[in-house]
Amino acid sequence: MARYVFITGGVVSSLGKGLASAALGALLQARGFSVRLCKLDPYLNVDPGTMSPLQHGEVFVTDDGAETDLDLGHYERFTGVAASQADNITTGRIYQQIIAKERRGDYLGSTVQVIPHVTDAIKEFVVTGNEDTDFVLCEIGGTVGDIEGLPFFEAIRQLGNELPRGQTAFVHLTLVPFIPSAGELKTKPTQHSVKELRSIGIQPDILLCRADRPLPKDERRKIALFCNVRPEAVVQALDVPSIYDVPIAYHREGLDRELLAACGVTDAPEPDVAMWQEISETVAEPDGEVTIAIVGKYTGLKDAYKSLTEALVHGGIANKVKVNLEWIESQVFESEDAAAYLEHVNGILVPGGFGERGAEGKIHAARYARTRGLPYFGICFGMQMAVIEVARDLAGIEGAGSTEFGSTNEPLIGLMTEWMKGEELERREQNGNLGGTMRLGAFDAVLAKGSKAAEIYGSTEISERHRHRFEVNARYRDRLEAAGLLFSGLSPDGLLPEIVEIPDHPWFIGVQFHPELKSRPFEPHPLFKSFIGAAVEQSRLV
Repeated sequence: MARYVFITGGVVSSLGKGLASAALGALLQARGFSVRLCKLDPYLNVDPGTMSPLQHGEVFVTDDGAETDLDLGHYERFTGVAASQADNITTGRIYQQIIAKERRGDYLGSTVQVIPHVTDAIKEFVVTGNEDTDFVLCEIGGTVGDIEGLPFFEAIRQLGNELPRGQTAFVHLTLVPFIPSAGELKTKPTQHSVKELRSIGIQPDILLCRADRPLPKDERRKIALFCNVRPEAVVQALDVPSIYDVPIAYHREGLDRELLAACGVTDAPEPDVAMWQEISETVAEPDGEVTIAIVGKYTGLKDAYKSLTEALVHGGIANKVKVNLEWIESQVFESEDAAAYLEHVNGILVPGGFGERGAEGKIHAARYARTRGLPYFGICFGMQMAVIEVARDLAGIEGAGSTEFGSTNEPLIGLMTEWMKGEELERREQNGNLGGTMRLGAFDAVLAKGSKAAEIYGSTEISERHRHRFEVNARYRDRLEAAGLLFSGLSPDGLLPEIVEIPDHPWFIGVQFHPELKSRPFEPHPLFKSFIGAAVEQSRLV
């Protein structure tokens, strides 16, 4: 029998509902329970795939090709449970499905309304496919009181009534701010947030209170009194040095204990948090440090590269070093000397991106790393720009460019119009829809024996997640390999380049996929582990 835990937020956004959900899932796993985590997003987009990273943050891609909210990345990193299309839904997707049914006549002449049709669709999404799961943790995006979130709150309210007692629990995450001029923590925002939630018909079982300092007992008692919860169920969520300290901190405050009590579970074993303790200690007490430059175009919002930054932290954990990140807007290299920004770093990473802006700056970064013997890691767009750099400087293809930026006589990078996904051929039109039309999800690749990539993976067969429309043109392979760039990874049919490397360079690798999406703190991705290891070696040479 699955139990359902609904995590809502109040007062302000960005309090960390996704992280709280992921940490709670990890604690339940540590007690021996199986978990599933899902996200309900109230916005009208069908998925975040067409949103600007500067507005929405990273788009997290699953093995089955879903473009989802970045919180699903937290879920995977903390629990190791692979997310799927069935774990993220939006208002847009729900309405899209309902309207399609209405056009087919599935509602048999009924007036289609928010209640019951929209709320029923939400409930069906939540409860489907949980036969072998002990706990389903369901996060509702946004904050209580948002107009667009009302159907979701109504749906989970209904589930709270429809499911047997003890099979549902509500966790509400709020902010308890400290007002310097008054010199005290203020509980009123939490009281108003819970009042708003109760007006919808939802009584929270647990209040998870974010604060930058400990909550005194009197304040907790006051919150409990006004919000109609037990004092023990007012759990403080204090700031911690690393996100990987959160499971331990929440366990210490009793979050998992209170949740089990709310669900009537009295015989659960104590959690084994040794793994999290080890990770926390490694992050807190590294043996050294390295500096990595991230040369990107969305550096104004760090959440645009959330999985990437965490994968670098994981690489640091594997090498027992602290990874310092220097964010550099790639456009600066188009007018300024790269050395002024890069001469002190131990490695350069150029991440994915879309569009021409900043592309030349990324090419300059790749050139700097190649000519200085500095570890270079190009991901997706970063690989493509590295290939263009080699083509121009080493292969003599002066006009090398990408059709993403317009017509070019030397299309080193071109738009994919068809590719194989398993046994099926997928096609895309050049002027077709943008949403959901990229090469998305997990694809296999074959690595060249004896290559650095094969050595790092310890295998010649891999599977990685993709999200891109443009691809390195394999027709240039012979000319590029003659210039010193090895195509060390290809699609199984040999048509699509997946990995390139420079064999006589200390560490220069570009990948068309996104390895950061599969990295975990307890299982760092081999490419990030190796890249940070190379940066450590470089730091010793300085």
